[in-house]
Order: sequence, then C-alpha cells, then structure tokens
Amino acid sequence: MAESSMGNGQSGGIQSLDAALRLLLVMAGRSGPASLSELARDCEMQPSKVHRYLASFHRAGLVEQAGRSGKYDLGPAAVSLGLSAIARLDFVNRTSDLLPELREETGLTVLLSVWGNAGATVIRWERAESPTVTSMGLGTTLPLLSSATGRAFLAWGPQAPLKPTIESELRRLRRNKALVPDMTPTLRGVGEVAARIRDLGYASVEGKFIPGLVAMAAPILDWQSEAQAVVTLIGTDPAVLNPQSTEVTKLIAFCKALSFANEPG
Repeated sequence: MAESSMGNGQSGGIQSLDAALRLLLVMAGRSGPASLSELARDCEMQPSKVHRYLASFHRAGLVEQAGRSGKYDLGPAAVSLGLSAIARLDFVNRTSDLLPELREETGLTVLLSVWGNAGATVIRWERAESPTVTSMGLGTTLPLLSSATGRAFLAWGPQAPLKPTIESELRRLRRNKALVPDMTPTLRGVGEVAARIRDLGYASVEGKFIPGLVAMAAPILDWQSEAQAVVTLIGTDPAVLNPQSTEVTKLIAFCKALSFANEPG
C-alpha cells in the first residue's frame, strides 16, 4: 500500500502515477521544450525522479528529447492522445444537458445557439418560471450585429463564415442606424464592438434593441478559442447586464467550465 494515496485521505489512486501525470500536465502547459531542471522545479520534484518518469514517457512516445539542447517536449503519442480527446468533445450536447441548471441558478430564460447556414440559430430553449414575451423560439435566426447571441459569435466565432453576414447587415444598418445605437455601421465600428465584447467576456443588448427585454451571451470555446456554441440569458431587468451582476458571473463561469479554452473574461 506504499504507493496508494489512500493514506492521505483520498478515495484511491497511486501516488507515483499522480506525480507522473502532474509532470505531463506541466509539460502540456508550457509553450515549448523544457530542461530537466525546469521541469523538476515546476513539478516540485527531485530531478532524479523526474528523469525516471521522462524515460518511461520517452519509451511510450509521450515525450521526445530535442537534439543538442537535450530539452524535453511532448511526443507524437501525446499529440495522438490530444487529438483523440478533441474528437470526442461534444460541446453542444454537453452544454444543452446543463441548461436547466443555469436557468434555475439565474432565474432567466436560457437559449443555446449554433452558427448555421443562415446565421446564429437557436437550437435549445429553457424558459424561466416568469416567461418573457417574445417571438423567438427553436430555429429562430438571430442578427449578428444587433443581438447578444450574434455579437458573441461576432467576437469569438470563426471570422471567414461571418464576412458575408457582416456585409449584408451593414448595408441594412446604414439605412436604419437606430437599430444599433452603440455602433457605427462600418467595418471599423464592427471591429470596435467585437474588441469591446472580448474585453468584457460577454455580449449584451438592452431594451433599445429588443423593447422590454435585455439579453447577455457568452461563448462555448473550442481548442482554437473559437465559439462552437453560444449561451444566452434573457430577462427584463437591465441591472442583470452589469458586469458585476450575479447573472453575468454565473453565465461566464458556466461557459468557461464547458469550454476547451480558458477565454473569455
């Protein structure tokens, strides 16, 4: 039982394996190769112990050693593991299953959207106990530049698919600037809005956009820090849009927990 971590009050596990996995995670968190002494320092282990783990990892293909520098980096087997994990991630279904919890925690209506052929499309809707009066529902396509959901895709979505929609909506908004009271309807204005949203960590629109309603939205990010989906909260009280509000805090934490990347916020 010397190798078991049960003696430390944990329910199970092997201490030596825990230490080895910690070493791999430290390597994964670095931006490039590292020396034995650097890894030992970061893992708070003796260099001799780290060296033994590295030797085993090297035999398994999880670690490779650079030429003259002798530094260690993740190997092809580690890359294969990472790609397999990525392939198994299902951002949409994982998020969808947890939407009722977010609705209960915030008391607000929650919707989940993905970017489809027609734009930001609602695919799941969890209504609050006090439902909001709106014509939105499943399958609704939301505007990119004048909705919280669309703006979250604007800030974090893959940019190439957004270009035709941006150009189309800008033409419409130039004819009616009142639809976007906080934005100059130009490409520069679009860029400024996207940057502001990324700095805040969420997008929001108030009653000037949707009479009587307010909305906030944050992304579920993949390994490229791009939005695979967007979660939106809808209510009637403008106070919930405050960056320090409980609702904003819970929305951002919810989306971060389900994202592969650690952005936004």
